[in-house]
Amino acid sequence: MELNNVKDASGTPAPVADVLIVGAGPAGLTLAVDLARRGVRARVVERGEGLLPGARGKGIQPRSREVFDDLGVGEAMRDAGGPYPPMMKWEDERRLGAFEMMERIEPAPDRPYHEGWMLPQWRTAEILHARLTELGGHVEFGTALTGLEQDGDGVTAHLAHADGSAGTARAAYLVAADGGRSTVRKALGIGMTGETVDPAPTVVADVVIDGAERGLDRDHWHVWWQAPGGGIALCPLAGTDQFQALAQYDDPDAVPDASPEGVRQLIADRTPLAAADVREVRWASVFTPRAAMADRFRAGRVFLVGDAAHIHSPAGGQGLNTSVQDAYNLGWKLGQVLRHGADPALLDSYEAERLPVAAGVLGISTRIHQAHRAGDATGQRRAEEVHQLELSYRDGPLAVDDRDHPGPVAAGDRAPDAPCALPDGTPVRLFDVLRGPQFTLLVIGDAEPPTPDADFGGLATALGTAGCLRTVRVGGPDPDLLDPDGHVATGYGPGPALFLIRPDGHVCWAADTARTRTPSALTH
Repeated sequence: MELNNVKDASGTPAPVADVLIVGAGPAGLTLAVDLARRGVRARVVERGEGLLPGARGKGIQPRSREVFDDLGVGEAMRDAGGPYPPMMKWEDERRLGAFEMMERIEPAPDRPYHEGWMLPQWRTAEILHARLTELGGHVEFGTALTGLEQDGDGVTAHLAHADGSAGTARAAYLVAADGGRSTVRKALGIGMTGETVDPAPTVVADVVIDGAERGLDRDHWHVWWQAPGGGIALCPLAGTDQFQALAQYDDPDAVPDASPEGVRQLIADRTPLAAADVREVRWASVFTPRAAMADRFRAGRVFLVGDAAHIHSPAGGQGLNTSVQDAYNLGWKLGQVLRHGADPALLDSYEAERLPVAAGVLGISTRIHQAHRAGDATGQRRAEEVHQLELSYRDGPLAVDDRDHPGPVAAGDRAPDAPCALPDGTPVRLFDVLRGPQFTLLVIGDAEPPTPDADFGGLATALGTAGCLRTVRVGGPDPDLLDPDGHVATGYGPGPALFLIRPDGHVCWAADTARTRTPSALTH
């Protein structure tokens, strides 16, 4: 039986997937992987004939590295990428010296990653796609969404296939991960509010260059900020033989030539390289930097993630990472509603949590871009804020703190990592124990664990924790983990304390002892 044509007794197409994901970029693939490991039936359709080419967003921030670790692709991404090199400033044919654009942060016990990781976006997508395949999922390439309707039970999507055929697909929920020009967003009539960050165009290209004899080594990110016509940067892409060329134009009316010949000439015009030194142009595109955000991230049974919800300047490496974390935030909530009986109102928290975060991150990207254009070296330096480790949902609907005197971690915050040990002394990191799609109740010291029917500050019904909760005791009687060097006590407070950690690694409830509350307003 063709899935597209299944109908219920009333003649309405019946849901044959729990979730239809439109778009197979990093956000769509992250969501598909997360849902697959939760046993949620997801169908992924992608307009293109294959994964999108191009390095595009090439920076994986520390928080996203934690996400990818949890999804089972952290090691593959580590092996495929590498650290960002220092930058080399040029003036014409002279190297003026190296400097750090990235603020180097020292390693710390509460974070397994302390720096951004360079990985071309096409490689990130390949790794996620391979993981999805491993989990039994797949992407339907050459399949475009052309329209949709929704009712009280699901969403009907109209699809057009590369062979000219058409059909419909039915799902309980639909997620738009189809980019800045999102067909889904437009079909829903959701507006996009924002600004042009820079009126002049930018060319981005992946190129192979024979430039060692002219000083173009792969140990630096080379920049000519005062090049004729606009600045240009050539960044060696970790794990490849390529450079990413990023050329800005000073003239807002410029019409860049992104053909292979045009890219070769552009590089020759602005650097000491000759056009012939550019051996290959693998991919190129032209864009005008914008900062914009959808007015809503949800309409009924449809959700927007990634560039469909917010568009960033590439400065600061925030767009891809914010997109991945949209998907990570939404994935567990869909899983709880579809597989664990959570109140569907839980899905309202996606927009409530992610829209303010996206707005804040857009501000960071825009500020860094504008500082670069103004020649403000201090303002464009990438500080710890771009790592996204400090992003919190404290003001969101899923943060309940029942302590009179909260410690270093409050409800809504990212749960920190810590080096621990098993009772037999074997070293283990706390994140290794937390990994997986479940909730974790962290019991610190001699705190009394709540009873099986605990309401977790009134959130239990809304979250659907029954059947997907694991308890881990650190210290105290009969511990699962030891804290030999006191890193848990430093990160979470000395205890006794209780922390309910969501599947996406954020604390949603914290207490000294379990208390009973009335159910959360989220359930009404």
